[in-house]
Amino acid sequence: MDMPYNTRIHSFSNDVLEDFDAVKIAQLIQNKDISAKEAVQASITRANAVNPRLNAIQSEQFEQALKASTHTSEGIFSGIPFFMKDNTDLAGFTTHHGSAAIHNAPVQKNPPLSQQLADQGFIFLGKSTLPEFGLNATTEYKNGTATKNPWHTEFSCGASSGGSAALVAAGVVPIAHANDGGGSIRIPAACCGLVGLKPTRGRTLDSEAASKLPINIISEGALTRSVRDTAHFMAGMEQSFYNVRLPKIGLIEHAAKRRLRIGVVQQSITGSVDQDTAIALEQTAQQLAKLGHHIEYYQLPFAKNFVDDFSHYWGFLSFLLQSFGKQLFGANFQPNELDNLTIGLSKLYKSNFYKTPIFLHRLKKIQHQYQQVFTQFDVLLSPVLAHTTPRLGYISPQLPFDELFARIQNYVTFTPIQNIAGAPAISLPLAATKEYGLPIGMQFSANLGDERTLLELAFELEEAHPWKKINAEALN
Repeated sequence: MDMPYNTRIHSFSNDVLEDFDAVKIAQLIQNKDISAKEAVQASITRANAVNPRLNAIQSEQFEQALKASTHTSEGIFSGIPFFMKDNTDLAGFTTHHGSAAIHNAPVQKNPPLSQQLADQGFIFLGKSTLPEFGLNATTEYKNGTATKNPWHTEFSCGASSGGSAALVAAGVVPIAHANDGGGSIRIPAACCGLVGLKPTRGRTLDSEAASKLPINIISEGALTRSVRDTAHFMAGMEQSFYNVRLPKIGLIEHAAKRRLRIGVVQQSITGSVDQDTAIALEQTAQQLAKLGHHIEYYQLPFAKNFVDDFSHYWGFLSFLLQSFGKQLFGANFQPNELDNLTIGLSKLYKSNFYKTPIFLHRLKKIQHQYQQVFTQFDVLLSPVLAHTTPRLGYISPQLPFDELFARIQNYVTFTPIQNIAGAPAISLPLAATKEYGLPIGMQFSANLGDERTLLELAFELEEAHPWKKINAEALN
C-alpha cells in the first residue's frame, strides 16, 4: 500500500480492484475476468490494512461476506463489496446509530431498503460509522475514537455518512451506502473528495421512521468516486422502486448538449465563506462559463429565521430520541450515555417547544419558495460548506454545547435547504485547499425531480475538470 504521507491513508494497490469504480469491477465480474469472491477478498484485505487507522467500520462480517460472494444475484452491482451506514437495519447486524446509548440485539430481517440494495447485487461486508444519530457534521464521539479523513488523518471526514466516505475515499470499497437529513451525503463527499448525490424526497425508499416525520428530510443514496457509479446506482434503484409522482431519471451516461442557466450563490443565509472556499467557488463559476453555461450571481431568497427554524426541527428530533429512546430502541436504551450535542439540541427544543407550530409552518412553505427559484435558473451552484474541512476536535461532541452548536451553524449553512425543500443536490470535488490539498466540494442543486440535469452536468465537469485522486502519487 503506497502511503506518500504519514497523514494520508489509502489502500489502492495492484490487486484485482486497482482503482476501478464499481461499474468497471461489476463488468470484470460479469465477464469472468475476476470473481466476486476475489473482489470481496481484496476489499477485506484493504479494510484490514487501513481501518485500524481510519476507524471507519462499526461492525463487520467478513467471513459471511466471502460465503455470500459465491452466490451472487443478477443485479447491476452483482458481486460489488459494500458497506451499509449504521443507522439502517441489516440482517445479522446490530444497529447502533452511532450512539453508546443503544444496546440492541442483531436484526433478523432486512427492511425494504436493505433488501433493495441486496437485490442490486451488493455484498455486505459490514456497517460504517456515523456520529450519534447522524446529528453532527463530523464523525466524532463523546467517548471513543473519531473516524479519520483519509486525505489527512488530523482532519474531519465529515458526517453523518463519515465512515462510508472514508472507506470509499481510501479505496476499501468503490461505493457505500449513505443517507442525508441535513447534508449527510454531501458533507462527507466534500470532505473526502467524493461524488455525493442527495436525491429528491421520495425518489428512493424511505425508512419507516423517516416517512412518519412531520417533514421528511431524509433521502437515501450512496457515496462514490465517479459520476458513472452514482448514475448507475440511481438507475438501479429506480428499476426496483419508481415513484410515479416524479419524472424518471433513467440511466445517464454522458453530459447533455443543453447549456444551463446557473445561479451562483456566494453567501449563505448566515453570511460569507472563507477564502479558500470563495476562490474555489469563483473558479468553478468561471469553468462553467467557459463551457458555455450562463452564469449569474444570486442571493438565496430565504429569511435568516430559516437557520433557527431548522435548528428547532433538529432539536425536536433530538427531543424525541432522548425522551422516547426506550420505545424507539428497546428497554436497554441508556439516555445518560447520550452526547452533548443530542442533549443540548433536546434542551434547545424544550426551551422553545411553544414555537413548534410556527417553525413547522414556515419550514413547510420552503418547498414552494425553493421551486420558484427555478423559474429563473436550471441549477444553483454554491459551496457545500462555509469553510474548509476542520481539524478533528473543532466540532467535537466533547465541547460545551453552545460553542459546538455555534460552530456547526456557521459551518453547515448551504445544505439543509434542500432537505427541507425535498430537492436534489450533488457534491463534486472540484477544488482543494492550498495548505494540505484537502478536497473542497461544490454543490449543485436543482428543482424537485431533476436529478437528470445534475448528473449530466456532473459528467461534463468530471470530464472537463478531472478531480484529484488520493493515490495520484502511486499512479505516477
